[in-house]
Amino acid sequence: MLEVADLSAGYGQIEVLHGLSFRVPQGQVVTLIGSNGAGKTTTMRTLSGMIRPRSGSIRLKGREIAGLDSHVVARAGLAHSPEGRRVFPSLSVEDNLTLGAFPRLTGSRAKGDVAADRERAFALFPRLKERRAQPAGTLSGGEQQMLAMGRALMLRPEVLLLDEPSMGLAPKLVEEVFNIIRRLKEEKVTMLLVEQFALAALGVADYGYVLENGRIRFEGPAAQLKEDPAVRSAYLGSH
Repeated sequence: MLEVADLSAGYGQIEVLHGLSFRVPQGQVVTLIGSNGAGKTTTMRTLSGMIRPRSGSIRLKGREIAGLDSHVVARAGLAHSPEGRRVFPSLSVEDNLTLGAFPRLTGSRAKGDVAADRERAFALFPRLKERRAQPAGTLSGGEQQMLAMGRALMLRPEVLLLDEPSMGLAPKLVEEVFNIIRRLKEEKVTMLLVEQFALAALGVADYGYVLENGRIRFEGPAAQLKEDPAVRSAYLGSH
């Protein structure tokens, strides 16, 4: 579904990613874990077109998307729920969700039933339904995170990129976000998950990659990585 080969990228003169190669098979959840500064968010931004790669290949369902602008990448079917939420604060919750379907409404992706998908998002995130007419900027941090995820789902993406969905959330909301990820997994939504809570990420994922200084240090089935002594010692703390 998503295949990345020898990907290098960075900011200005600084190279952050050094030849990453990984894949996200259809219907699976793959997680990228690693310490702060390992290159996880840079990877997500490069995949979604926010950063142009210096070299390497990004193929979505066989189509090369490396170096394309973000809106073209979205039309191809890659949806990004970014770190820090980035909702449109002055627009209502409902309008934010509808904007997630913009490529479908303009004919660059199959339209389908946008209204039904919006109701599906409200079913996944009941708090949003209660606040559908509110400006997004008035929502709590947790509600804005749910809105960012719901907006990305409105694309009906081939692959959903989730960048730090639990960042800054209270423990109860973190649990709620991971329950939603599990529900999406049951629906066979293909996801690439970057997450600070490595243990929780490996608990929901099928396969994992451990990034260190812009390179993949470990990879394997998520259940196997959870039990790997080197991974546990370096990235999972005492859990």
